[in-house]
Amino acid sequence: MAKNIDWKNLPFGYLKTDYNVRCYNRNGQWGELEISSSEYIDIHMAATALHYGQEAFEGLKAFMGKDGKVRIFRWEENAKRMINSAKGIMMAEIAMDIFKKACFKAIELNKEYIPPYGSGASLYIRPMLVGSGPQVGVRPATEYLFLVFVTPVGPYFKEGFKPVTMLLTREFDRAAPLGTGNIKVGGNYAASLRAQEKAHEHGCANAIFLDAKEKKYIDECGPANFFAIKNNTYITPESKSILPSITNMCLFDLAKSEGMKVERRNIPVEELSTFEEAGACGTAAVISPIGKIVDSMMGQTYVYSKDGNPGPISTKLYEKLLGIQTGDIPDTFGWTEIVEI
Repeated sequence: MAKNIDWKNLPFGYLKTDYNVRCYNRNGQWGELEISSSEYIDIHMAATALHYGQEAFEGLKAFMGKDGKVRIFRWEENAKRMINSAKGIMMAEIAMDIFKKACFKAIELNKEYIPPYGSGASLYIRPMLVGSGPQVGVRPATEYLFLVFVTPVGPYFKEGFKPVTMLLTREFDRAAPLGTGNIKVGGNYAASLRAQEKAHEHGCANAIFLDAKEKKYIDECGPANFFAIKNNTYITPESKSILPSITNMCLFDLAKSEGMKVERRNIPVEELSTFEEAGACGTAAVISPIGKIVDSMMGQTYVYSKDGNPGPISTKLYEKLLGIQTGDIPDTFGWTEIVEI
């Protein structure tokens, strides 16, 4: 076990671990996995990642179970999503087997950094794919670097599984309807920073974006997907500019397994006043219940938690998903895989 780590008070941030795993695509072919102890990469000053945004990344987690086994959660879906991101900005597509081997090897090499069961922390796995080859003209790179590093993390929001306040923003767009909003590339997150800063200025955890075309419908929820509950129905937005959250996919299936109705559709702003519960979901946050949404421009506030506690359905879904991830609940969906360390 790694020393001097306060597992129960870990922030969601970067903590140095011992090794990362790398692989290069040169001349249209992926090479062998390389193991490095360096936190840095040598990259050409004219690399397309630096000039033209040829960069994609993923985020997934591994958990230590009560049984002492380490479980990685739905790596196949992350691999598929990275392949889709690569297609979206014309990068070399990572092979599924390379993605798996690199993630599993990074966990194995850094096993001392896997947070213990019951700490509330997990091992965050960050695969990244960048255009490392030089270009001065706007065109795809001829060389790509795939790299996986890991770091132990605590809750994404410092409040943990407690209701947060979100700011509804009309001033900023995260992504265009037919742009890159549905793939996981860094530019989407850079575009969200101004809205995030504005939210913090209003005392909110993050911003909720409306659709960029009409400003009528709920779109992305900060760095996560939005969901809401009413009439025993799990509702999440339908949009071409939303990243397909793997956590949201899981909650959708879990809600169905609990006998709930599920809907993926446009959510007009006016409907916010009708919801019983609301939340943000994603790998980093899992579920962050939304206590209230502040629409400062319209002078309205939508309240979903009057006692400061998450709603009962959000709580049930959160506990069931986390239970599957940690092995406390049987994984009848086949979402987890044991990592031999």
